[in-house]
Amino acid sequence: MALRYVNGKLDVAVTRGDGVLQGEDVTVNAKVIKDVKNTLKEPIEYLEVRGEVYMTNEAFDKVNEIQEIKGKKLFANPRNCAAGTLRQLDSSITKERNLSMFVFNIQDAKGREFISHSEGYEYLKRQGIKIIEDYKICKTAKEVWEAIEAIGENRDKLGYDIDGAVVKIDSFADRQKLGATAKVPRWAVAYKYPPEEKETKLLAIELSVGRTGRITPTAIFEPIRLCGTTVSRATLHNQDFIDDLDVRIGDTIVVYKSGEIIPKVKGVVKEKRPADSVPYVIGNTCPVCGAPAVREGDNADIKCTNHSCPSKLVRNIVNFVGRDAMDIKGFGFAYVETLVDHGYLKDLSDIYGLIDKRQELLDKKIIGLVKSTDNLLNAIEGSKNNDAIKLLTSLGISNVGKSAAKSLMKKFKSIDNLMKASYAQLIEVNDIGDISAMAIINYFKNPDNQAVVQRLKEYGVNMNIIEAQDGDERFDGKTFVVTGTLPTLSRKAASELIEKHGGKVSGSVSKKTDYLLAGENAGSKLTKAQNLGINVISEETLLEMVK
Repeated sequence: MALRYVNGKLDVAVTRGDGVLQGEDVTVNAKVIKDVKNTLKEPIEYLEVRGEVYMTNEAFDKVNEIQEIKGKKLFANPRNCAAGTLRQLDSSITKERNLSMFVFNIQDAKGREFISHSEGYEYLKRQGIKIIEDYKICKTAKEVWEAIEAIGENRDKLGYDIDGAVVKIDSFADRQKLGATAKVPRWAVAYKYPPEEKETKLLAIELSVGRTGRITPTAIFEPIRLCGTTVSRATLHNQDFIDDLDVRIGDTIVVYKSGEIIPKVKGVVKEKRPADSVPYVIGNTCPVCGAPAVREGDNADIKCTNHSCPSKLVRNIVNFVGRDAMDIKGFGFAYVETLVDHGYLKDLSDIYGLIDKRQELLDKKIIGLVKSTDNLLNAIEGSKNNDAIKLLTSLGISNVGKSAAKSLMKKFKSIDNLMKASYAQLIEVNDIGDISAMAIINYFKNPDNQAVVQRLKEYGVNMNIIEAQDGDERFDGKTFVVTGTLPTLSRKAASELIEKHGGKVSGSVSKKTDYLLAGENAGSKLTKAQNLGINVISEETLLEMVK
């Protein structure tokens, strides 16, 4: 965040922006951050400083504690929470969350000349402005490296998380001589520390069954703190992964966070292994229904063979009603699980028969009171009118996601036509290769799946594509990636706008990407797009393109 002072008074505070446009004006929120000074003790004509807004681990824990009490979604990490808090429309929420800030650079000054970074720091300290703690002036390369190592060794002792250290030339005159590239200054370099790792004890391995029948092992370990959050679980992927690491219950394992978000098991400290430990084997039976579980060919996955396995059914239905599928609002996991447990849902089509059991559901309080029950039943009824693209996405056919479903329905127009499609016709479609084509054919060859589709049709679920009346194909053949926080559009709305005009939206940047739609805090995707020479556009540019 940048703070701009005019004649010693805080005039405006703005976020750093997205690399394309200046960031947002967050002056109102900045003024409630305790480390932001509204008035300088030694005022000068103009002063602009830049710093980092962050959240201490203590403050983060308190915010998530309140979120949990209110039944709201928990924040993933302090960084995301701090960024969202700074952009709050209600400054009282910003104040409650207790953000912190330190200043790391004087960007511009009028009315006083500073000859070095350290001189500027001393001036800021006199103003009561919080600067980087324990900064060090080094004279030799050895001293620089020692300082970097010292910061790394003390990371755990800080009240907040860091991922690196920055080395800067102190003299402003020398900085001027060195200049900058198009992207970065030549007078500063960042050193990134390896991901934070910690040892903990593996208490158990929990097995779960997904909608395809895949059995996934999850490590349950003694809670540890990594990158600002407490973690106690991490996926072990499959039997091959367990075998490669030789992970055993009771082992001391090394855990880190991939991308500072997802906990992962790195390895085992075998010197600390208990003498009575035994290799872990997933086994050949489903942990949910007890049916045989098999490993198909060279595939690493072990799958339950029971088509009626309750866990598979629950997850299939959760996928069907999800936001990216039929988007039946309010139909969460708990409702699905309850309705399956009570025998109301035996396949996907049973969802649309719930309306006939309204009174029974109310009498038994399966869903809840009248309002909750009616809201859900109305949402289910409303979903019958969805585009067949959503229906195809929701069926859970292997390798057929939203993008592939759109391409398929664009060609075949209806589910009925798709069910009759040949292999040769399928592979003519963009996004459909050999594996996807065979998955589609095999899905619709299955008598159980045919019966489900027929029952959906009988319940009145739309089976046809809804041709957009106001759309066009101006983005046909173009691939977009959407990243960051856009000024007015959500990512979903931006994606829908692109798709409405024939474009494809991908989740990752590659050489095949035509445009990166970048908002604030675009991050690594923006960097990668710039390195690849991909056209980076703003929301404003996109809206101009679709006029």
